[in-house]
Amino acid sequence: MQLLVNVDHIATLRNARGEGYPDPAEAAKVCEQAGASGIVFHLRKDRRHIKTEDVYRLKETVKGDLDFEMAATDEMLAISKDVNPELVTLVPESREELTTEGGLDMETVFEDFRDRVFPAYANTDIAISLFVDPKEKDIELAAKLGSDAIELHTGTYANATTESDKETELQRLKEGAELAHTLGMKVNAGHGLNLQNLPPLVNTVPHLNDISIGHALISSALFYGLDETVKKFLTIINNTNK
Repeated sequence: MQLLVNVDHIATLRNARGEGYPDPAEAAKVCEQAGASGIVFHLRKDRRHIKTEDVYRLKETVKGDLDFEMAATDEMLAISKDVNPELVTLVPESREELTTEGGLDMETVFEDFRDRVFPAYANTDIAISLFVDPKEKDIELAAKLGSDAIELHTGTYANATTESDKETELQRLKEGAELAHTLGMKVNAGHGLNLQNLPPLVNTVPHLNDISIGHALISSALFYGLDETVKKFLTIINNTNK
């Protein structure tokens, strides 16, 4: 199990003043030096945080795994193939949303992904992950497409307000991870994870590979520092019972 840090909100802070800092690529260096296994970024169509030039700087800077989150548009397919990250994670994207609000509707996107998206990566070394809710049908369709991995959407679990709801969501995530593993896909997870809700997740859900954390980690870094915050999350991951 490894930690990938999402640096989108380093760019959000930079863009608030239109200055050149803080720099996502410099933040990526600090995260990796602190022990993170790689970096995640989401290049959105509206460029609200990460800009195209950031993507190329991150490619030059990051020593570990680089996970390019993106909507499956022709523009993003072209950029990702040019950048050649280790992984692309395909996510739904709506202009009105503040952040990604749920997993892909696999029945809706299946034919397009089969006919247009997956063939675009056929002659590359780029692995494909699909951001999905822990639903049996969606996970099965991801496997049918030949996806290398899924990223389980943990937002519903993270937003649960009662212990009963949290347990229900953890069970769904556990079952989803077990199914994806059985079908031969790597199991990643992310969205809404923080220092408080990460321990139950990593101690309940099996077969986890990449844990992607962004907003909560960057927010905590305001109080603890980026280096120390990365280490706090790594302590949780490294102390998992699995």
